[in-house]
Amino acid sequence: MPTLYHHPMSSASRFVRLILAEYGFQTDLVEEQTWEKRREFLALNPAGTLPVYVDDSMRVLSGANVLLEFLDETHGVLKRERRLLAEDPFQRAEIRRLTEWFLVKMEQDVTRPLTRERVYKLQMTPAQGGGAPDSKVLRTSRANIRQHMKYLSWLAGSRTWLAGERLSYADLAAAASISVMDYLGEIDWQETPIAKEWYQRLKSRPSFRPLLAERIRGITPVSHYADLDF
Repeated sequence: MPTLYHHPMSSASRFVRLILAEYGFQTDLVEEQTWEKRREFLALNPAGTLPVYVDDSMRVLSGANVLLEFLDETHGVLKRERRLLAEDPFQRAEIRRLTEWFLVKMEQDVTRPLTRERVYKLQMTPAQGGGAPDSKVLRTSRANIRQHMKYLSWLAGSRTWLAGERLSYADLAAAASISVMDYLGEIDWQETPIAKEWYQRLKSRPSFRPLLAERIRGITPVSHYADLDF
């Protein structure tokens, strides 16, 4: 069976897990703590980043965008109405733009600094950079959340799905990032009812169930995390 190296609080890893689930793939999951810089993992991906996918033939694919394109070209094109990338070139470009927005822009502004301060530092040794959270980083990241949630609300309020009329990779990328923040209780859903309605639709999909059932050692999720009607 193929293997996916991931971390439960990596938005890029969650994104790929959602794609695989939507397309009906089963994989073995191996949790990787990238700050340990394991020699065996670096041999698979010298960049030391997640996610990393190893297929049945031991071929290695690294990175969310690389995996998106590979899975779409090899399997998505066969899914017809369930394909997560549109047939129209302009729509494909919009899906890719928004996917990058949530996995790169939001990752830099919000997801990566918050998970590092609130999750990864707890699992790191002092030599690896572990320790108490940096309050300045937390304040800046939390201020950025509001701007990203406003944009998400605008998208969800003006379109059936974020990039158009159909569920796409853009929705999965956004939901993967939002789910990490929601686990940590960092989102005030009362401020963003339109985004909340969109997220409820994503949470209700079968592909989301494994993420909602997952727990991070030493960190309890917010009470509504697994609630579909929160």
